[in-house]
Amino acid sequence: MALSEDDLIARYFAPLAGPAGLGLGDDAALLAPPPGARLVLTKDMLVAGVHFFADDPPAAIARKALRVNLSDLAAKGAEPLGFLLGLALPGPPDEAFLAAFARGLGEDARSYGCPLLGGDTVATPGPLTLSITAFGAAGGEDMIRRGAVVAGDALFVSGTIGDAALGLRLRLSAPDDLRWIEALDAADAAFLMDRYLLPQPRLALRAALREHARAAMDISDGLAGDLAKMLRLTGLAADVALADVPLSAPARRALALEPGLIEAALAGGDDYEILCAAAPEDAERLRAQAAASGVALTRIGTARTEEARPRFLDEAGRTLALGRTSWGHF
Repeated sequence: MALSEDDLIARYFAPLAGPAGLGLGDDAALLAPPPGARLVLTKDMLVAGVHFFADDPPAAIARKALRVNLSDLAAKGAEPLGFLLGLALPGPPDEAFLAAFARGLGEDARSYGCPLLGGDTVATPGPLTLSITAFGAAGGEDMIRRGAVVAGDALFVSGTIGDAALGLRLRLSAPDDLRWIEALDAADAAFLMDRYLLPQPRLALRAALREHARAAMDISDGLAGDLAKMLRLTGLAADVALADVPLSAPARRALALEPGLIEAALAGGDDYEILCAAAPEDAERLRAQAAASGVALTRIGTARTEEARPRFLDEAGRTLALGRTSWGHF
């Protein structure tokens, strides 16, 4: 007999609910933000075959769905409070899939202090589709906005750029990529593919961002495109030397095999690193506090007044011509 919606919720998701979720036994949750805090809300949808592979491990699919939302909260300097889950399942519920999915989701919910508050489950004739709405708390009068950069601000990115995009290229294994894929060391390939499979939300940065950053956003659609989005809001631009873009050792070795991969690294998306700006007098304090939290920030440039897109410059100072600057949703 097929699993009913009530049984599905009670068996797999009610155990993940925090107190505000009321055991998932009501029509809504009751969430009280901390005194003096303002709510920060974010939503991401993921579709099988678009944002993840249908044969990815169920626990990894669940973790990715939650982590991409936590990445947005991290960029706002917000403390996670909980999340709502929308789950559209193709065909009758697969209990083995649901058990592994709920296990992965629950482990991350506990690890990041972001409990399940509620949601909905439906059947769909289409591919597996997930929607998560995450809630966070920002202290004071405002959150860290993406459109607050001013000329002269130092621009930073966390971690390394391009790993996930290269990991996706490895997974797709298009004929044009086979030469460098086959030459890449197995450990490097595993590292890059894992960075695509499991994003690392930079929640450890939230205190440093709250104290020292003027603006921030997470890099989901590619550094080139997201930097342009941030700077366009205040009519600014920047020059970024390719030598200053932080790359992992596996990414550098992939680029040595195929230099043309630089466009994928800059524009491919799925980094889920933090792009942020700080006033010149706050820049070193931001970087030092980030390092103390265990996350490296790399300065990639300075915001400047110019009605143009950001430029990426090669070793000779020439502008890199990018066929695209970000991942497209449509």
